[in-house]
Amino acid sequence: MILGYRVAQVRAAEQRAIDEVGAAVLMQRAAAGLATAVLRRLPSWTRQQRCYGARVLLVLGSGNNGGDALYAGVRLARRGVAVLAWRVGPTAHDAGWAALMAAGGREVDAAAARALLGRVDAVIDGVAGIGSRPGLSDEVADFAAACTRDRVPVVAVDLPSGLAPEPPFTDAPHVVADLTVTFGGLKLCQLMEPARSACGEIELVDIGLEFDEPAVRQWTPQDVWDCLPVPDARSDKYSRGVVGLNTGSADYPGAAVLGAAGASHAGAGMIRYLGPSSVATRVTDRFPNVVTAAGRVQSLVLGSGWGDAPRGSLVAESVAAGQPLVIDADALRLVPERGHAQVLLTPHAGELAYLLRIERAEVMADPIAAVRRASEETGCVVLLKGATQYLAVPGRDVVELAVPGPAWTAQAGSGDVLAGIAGALLAAGLDARSAALAAASIQAMLATQRPGPVPPQELVAGLAELLAGRQDQAVSRPC
Repeated sequence: MILGYRVAQVRAAEQRAIDEVGAAVLMQRAAAGLATAVLRRLPSWTRQQRCYGARVLLVLGSGNNGGDALYAGVRLARRGVAVLAWRVGPTAHDAGWAALMAAGGREVDAAAARALLGRVDAVIDGVAGIGSRPGLSDEVADFAAACTRDRVPVVAVDLPSGLAPEPPFTDAPHVVADLTVTFGGLKLCQLMEPARSACGEIELVDIGLEFDEPAVRQWTPQDVWDCLPVPDARSDKYSRGVVGLNTGSADYPGAAVLGAAGASHAGAGMIRYLGPSSVATRVTDRFPNVVTAAGRVQSLVLGSGWGDAPRGSLVAESVAAGQPLVIDADALRLVPERGHAQVLLTPHAGELAYLLRIERAEVMADPIAAVRRASEETGCVVLLKGATQYLAVPGRDVVELAVPGPAWTAQAGSGDVLAGIAGALLAAGLDARSAALAAASIQAMLATQRPGPVPPQELVAGLAELLAGRQDQAVSRPC
């Protein structure tokens, strides 16, 4: 698991460490980690494939982030790096500035800093930290845009300046980093889109902070392998799980086909298609392994592609029966007042806004709060789909995030496939939380493996190869 923290948690951890070892010690630890990260990458950023003789420009604010950058600059200068420093305001960290000048650093003004962009090997952004408001001055914003345009490698200290450290994330100007070196613990902006993309590669430096419970936990691929159901010599189609699909309609038959694709490639032991007979042929033509006879199922997927079909009683009855369920798309409008923890809701932001009776913008402003509220109000596990995928469980404060993937999966049909994968994992015995996170993560991992505009039905066809290649890492233990 990768852990993320809110600003208040970071501040509290920093204060505890300051009380124990002092602020100067923490700054030197941060500077050492930052310098090491830069030195490790400088050879690939310079044409000479070396650190000695490289040129690095520090862009500095007056706060501690600027101090971290200055002391890192001292360490770089001692390794033969030419270090230039631009103070974007009237002051910088006094002791750090004096140390850099003593080590051979050289001050430049705004005009010189801009002119140097074609001749420096990296820019270290130490303008603003987690205590600053989002946004940049016009001068710094123009400089940041020039770095991006000229493809100058930018290293952000703790977080890209101008970026909000936690939601709500705004459109205010901010630095776009190639590398963010952050200290002690990850901030929410380093795990949540759209902020995460502005951070580039993220390197976490341990400076001795101790945290309480995190605000979020992000799954890693290893977390997926650790709970993935893997058949053995004793398995049969029933022990592997029978999933029922009541999906699709005359207007949206493809949703049923895509859900069947997700369930099939995720390894369901058997799939029963229980939707409209007019759609059944479409499903079985594509997947002859799917049966249409009624019978026992161990999980049920409802709602994908229903449209306006009047099936409200089916949702209420299925929830009341207490069986594991995936409720998706159109069925989300029919969720009864109270569900249970084996019911998985899979809304996108607009559908979650409908469930909560709020505007979509409110969901987007703080998706963590929105998904937690939805799980508490419905009594169900809720997976909020999107560029970052958030999961909340009733009674738990910590929100979990699926493994991230590229934005190419933002296309019609991806949610239908996801519902089928989750249904198959539920039928195989995973609880709703684990099935949701594993399903969303698997889809993201597939997209990372096959980047580009791959249609969801083609993308999911690679699932067997992905799972087979990792089977030795899957130990089938509870997540």
